[in-house]
Amino acid sequence: MAHIIVVGNEKGGAGKSTVSMHVATALARMGHRVAVLDLDMRQRTLGRYMDNRRRYLTAEALDLPSPEFHELPDADPSRLQPGENPYDHRISMAIATLEPQADFILIDCPGSHTRLSQVAHSLADTLVTPMNDSFVDFDLLAHVDNDGEKILGPSVYAEMVWSARQLRAQAGLKPLDWIVLRNRLGAQAMINKMKMEAAITRLSKRIGFRIAPGFSERVIFRELFPRGLTLLDLPDVGVKQLNISNVAARQELRDLISALKLPGVEVTF
Repeated sequence: MAHIIVVGNEKGGAGKSTVSMHVATALARMGHRVAVLDLDMRQRTLGRYMDNRRRYLTAEALDLPSPEFHELPDADPSRLQPGENPYDHRISMAIATLEPQADFILIDCPGSHTRLSQVAHSLADTLVTPMNDSFVDFDLLAHVDNDGEKILGPSVYAEMVWSARQLRAQAGLKPLDWIVLRNRLGAQAMINKMKMEAAITRLSKRIGFRIAPGFSERVIFRELFPRGLTLLDLPDVGVKQLNISNVAARQELRDLISALKLPGVEVTF
């Protein structure tokens, strides 16, 4: 069966689609069969990222390893069971179709709470939650006191993940591996950054997730999107020498893929 990776966070602007595209493309470049779904039906950022990639590779006559993007199938009302949610049916149809042909299915969730996102979280073998290094983003995981030092209790997103874990346990599935990425980190060692590190470490032990390195804030990610490229594609599109920032970003991607501890994956780039 395919291993399902869900990239989720109920707040926009945390870098979910950038993480999704780089993880999916890295796995494809390492020889794995990767299928991708975008559950954000409105913004469709990952879908547009993949569209950009297809158009650019066609225009430049390039054949680069890429994940396979798939649209959610429409639900035929006549095939729904009594009381069955059509969104549940659409995602279950997609997974059933893709599992035999993929080693990994990566699902990018919208930056809001939706039924599709909720179902996807319950299907995740690996859940990746990118978050900006800010107590504004942290508030989706847990509430803290005015000093940002004492955790008062879990928040809405953490409670949703807890519900997904319970559903998996009831279905007899293996436990979900939850990884939180401190993403879009700044270079400076600020007091807020140190407080965030301490708070997220405490919370990881309390509600059960692993902490992994994400991406620093870099212009290169915004520049790659229009062509649908990733850091790993640069040498194949004529970039002879990577600058220091790009080399550092590739190392961050290596560290991220290693930290995910995906089955059968050995980092080879």
